[in-house]
Amino acid sequence: MGPRPAVAEVRLAVRHCLAGFPAGSLVLAACSGGPDSLALAAALAHEGPRHSLRSGAVTVDHGLQEGSARRAQSVAATLAGLGLEPVLVKTVEVAASGAGGPEAAARTARYRALDDAVRETGAVAVLLGHSLDDQAETVLLGLARGAGARSLAGMPASRGHYRRPLLGVERATLRAACDAQGLVPWEDPHNSDPSFARARVRHKLMPVLEAELGPGISQALARTAAQLRADADALDELATEQAQQAAAEDGQWHVDRLAALPPALRARVLHQAAVAAGCPPGALSARHVAAMDSLVTQWHGQRWTNLPGGVRAMVRYGKLLFASGED
Repeated sequence: MGPRPAVAEVRLAVRHCLAGFPAGSLVLAACSGGPDSLALAAALAHEGPRHSLRSGAVTVDHGLQEGSARRAQSVAATLAGLGLEPVLVKTVEVAASGAGGPEAAARTARYRALDDAVRETGAVAVLLGHSLDDQAETVLLGLARGAGARSLAGMPASRGHYRRPLLGVERATLRAACDAQGLVPWEDPHNSDPSFARARVRHKLMPVLEAELGPGISQALARTAAQLRADADALDELATEQAQQAAAEDGQWHVDRLAALPPALRARVLHQAAVAAGCPPGALSARHVAAMDSLVTQWHGQRWTNLPGGVRAMVRYGKLLFASGED
């Protein structure tokens, strides 16, 4: 008798993700102890040896709740009980403030810890437990921020050493997989705290959308993300090609060549140029790109526009150039 359908679905998703890794490589599952990542870790423990891979895990203690260190050790014990080895516990300090609020600060600290785990263990990949429902929520959050197509494209299935094998699996399936295997997940109170935007989307907005528009909203939003990601990837490739043609030898940019580009490509080239000049990518907004675009297409002697990271963009002698705001 085979595994329960929910277990089989999760294992199949992880199986597809593991294909292609060299035999003997170490793959880590990032696990908070919640139902999504716990189901992921259990699937990796099952599938890894069948692909001749070493399977381990890492859990991160953010130190944001009382008893978090004890809970992290409990999660680690559960992961070891699944047969995962090594199991790392990484303790981080989450910045008290910063751009994007506490959610962004915790995410930054968490990914830094996961990167450290990769360096320490030599792992070829870290599997993340983001589900189809997480993807749908990400699209809605991007839409609410007025973000561009790249943000609305949601989370990628693969980036660097990170893999998200469960983007096509619903959260209810992951919880059912835990139940079928006798795994008791930890319920993070932050996931239902209305002070967090994602929690409000999950518990307030999504039920309204399902009630008013009918079932299948999460699946539709996830499909939209996949379609937009394909479009955004193609436009980014074109923008990279156009950037090479618009760049001057001195690191500046020919305004006439930039102005001749279609707006969608020009916006991407300007974004790439600003990041190359030192602007933090996460802080560079559509408003900043629009201000640079105005310099290129509607220049009437403006002095400059200020960008994140203390960078200024300005036009001089038919070229767009970037300089420190302290100059």
